[in-house]
Amino acid sequence: MIQKPESCGAQHHPRFSSLILNLFPFSSWWSHVEMGPPDPILGVTEAFKRDTNSKKMNLGVGAYRDDNGKPYVLNCVRKAEAMIASKKMDKEYLPIAGLADFTRASAELALGENSEAFKSGRYVTVQGISGTGSLRIGANFLQRFFKFSRDVYLPKPSWGNHTPIFRDAGLQLQAYRYYDPKTCSLDFTGAMEDISKIPEKSIILLHACAHNPTGVDPRQEQWKELASVVKKRNLLVYFDMAYQGFASGDINRDAWAVRHFIEQGIDVVLSQSYAKNMGLYGERAGAFTVICRDAEEAKRVESQLKILIRPMYSNPPINGARIASLILTTPDLRKEWLVEVKGMADRIISMRTQLVSNLKKEGSSHNWQHITDQIGMFCFTGLKPEQVERLTKEFSIYMTKDGRISVAGVASSNVLSSSILCCWTWA
Repeated sequence: MIQKPESCGAQHHPRFSSLILNLFPFSSWWSHVEMGPPDPILGVTEAFKRDTNSKKMNLGVGAYRDDNGKPYVLNCVRKAEAMIASKKMDKEYLPIAGLADFTRASAELALGENSEAFKSGRYVTVQGISGTGSLRIGANFLQRFFKFSRDVYLPKPSWGNHTPIFRDAGLQLQAYRYYDPKTCSLDFTGAMEDISKIPEKSIILLHACAHNPTGVDPRQEQWKELASVVKKRNLLVYFDMAYQGFASGDINRDAWAVRHFIEQGIDVVLSQSYAKNMGLYGERAGAFTVICRDAEEAKRVESQLKILIRPMYSNPPINGARIASLILTTPDLRKEWLVEVKGMADRIISMRTQLVSNLKKEGSSHNWQHITDQIGMFCFTGLKPEQVERLTKEFSIYMTKDGRISVAGVASSNVLSSSILCCWTWA
């Protein structure tokens, strides 16, 4: 039997440690765990933080910045927080499904106050942990209760987190054409061809507005054609709506596709996020909605959603839901929010216009119209990985390798930056 040395500090001696490792080579349960790759988006921010260049720019972050490049907290959010603080409310657990005022207001925001589905109560909305958590609730619900298919069809490309969310929930990932890199625009013909061949009773994911990462959305007439083929194929539509109001500045315009599909009698589930349109990034306020046949079916669906949520995180966080519900249900705050969210959208639209204008002034002969044609926070520039690498190495301008930039990271002070403009002229 091996005796542990009694001398003081012997257990810390290198030879002793080596002896123990040789005698017990399986001393760690986790020796087989490999180092995972960095997140392609969050990794950009980490590299940006390490850069010592005083003129560095982070165009990869998926969060709004004001024209000084600073994080922005909406005035209506500050007012809502003050109202909550003045009421000295408790910190008790929320119900499993979340704050009732918040879930009802979220459904009304998405569906519209005059929606038949909303007014008849044939829907169920539960609070989720922002967009990601709400998507995961939906993915788990589909995995357990959608018995017709395990296939989820994502646009190519889609938000990077969509793949692990659905894959880790036990669903199978498929794809349909969406973006044409040659034109930096929607491949509508390819999308229609692929969707028309999707097996009936499959699941298709659609970005309600401000497609991430491309910023390319169908026009309303194209949405109508997409709805027609989706209905013909009898597909279940999973809408991801992370940017309502933030895309165009108009909450109704940004929700148009969702409402149209429901009006056409297409089965829809929906995830919402308040990270972007209310700036509640760290508050993690979101919602997941299922449109049902009637109110009785909605009650049964809600009961199963609660059973799914209970072992995941028991119940959602309270503060963000309180803020969002106050803003949505208090007339003065809601009015102020609509002005502020339009202001954010307008600033991003303005940055797109200024960026293209200055590229032309610098002598670029490239057609940059796709930058102003695209919408929302993100823009697919068309830059190739080697060009992105040069921007990072030579100019400390950070973005994802696929050339996606956050237009919210561009400000009046740096949109004129000759280092960006000159470097982009060879794209």
